[in-house]
Amino acid sequence: MKKIADYAALTGPLAVVVTLIGWLVAGFLPVPIGPGNQADVASMFLDDATRVRAGFLIGSVGVVLMIPQLALISLHLRRMEPTSFPLLAVIQGIAATTTVLINMFPHLIFALAGFRDDRDPSEVVLLVDLAWLLLFCGITPFIVQNVAVGVAILRDPAGLMPRWVAFLNFFIAFSFLPDPLAYFFKSGPFAWNGIFVFWLALTTYCIFLLVMSWACRQANKSLEGASS
Repeated sequence: MKKIADYAALTGPLAVVVTLIGWLVAGFLPVPIGPGNQADVASMFLDDATRVRAGFLIGSVGVVLMIPQLALISLHLRRMEPTSFPLLAVIQGIAATTTVLINMFPHLIFALAGFRDDRDPSEVVLLVDLAWLLLFCGITPFIVQNVAVGVAILRDPAGLMPRWVAFLNFFIAFSFLPDPLAYFFKSGPFAWNGIFVFWLALTTYCIFLLVMSWACRQANKSLEGASS
């Protein structure tokens, strides 16, 4: 059991690596294109559509690789609630499922935007707007997830995970709050490629997956001796 749980804990970091590789292939990194210049947005997806499709398909695979780790987090939260009413574990599980969908479908929409190299540029811009704003503005489930994890850790009488991990989760939830401002800005720090939307959310979410991978492996130590 512990061996399987340890493997599951590694899928979050694996998801980060594969997703970022996909974004590099697609051309989203190191400098993501902004929403201000529609011609640049359209040309990115039309000039080298094969590369864009390949990159975002890789990214769509990457984001679902985190599922085992997210399931493991829920199982550990269940252990932190020694009652027959594991509400926080269920909340985390539902929120985590939603976040995977929010992460996955924009990648498929990005790939769709590059599906036809003769597509009208205005249609490409619409699809890209849809994908970007879904990916970075649908932050409520992410916040719910982090708060549920943080509260469960603080309430855990056994201390399966360190208390600082709870406060880190609260900070990460707070870091997502600027994201909906991308609906109102086409340039600057609050645009979808700005420091307070793209870079802050990307950084803290990667930190969440990496730290929770470590925290889950720490909690897995209490599974020693369990049947495999």
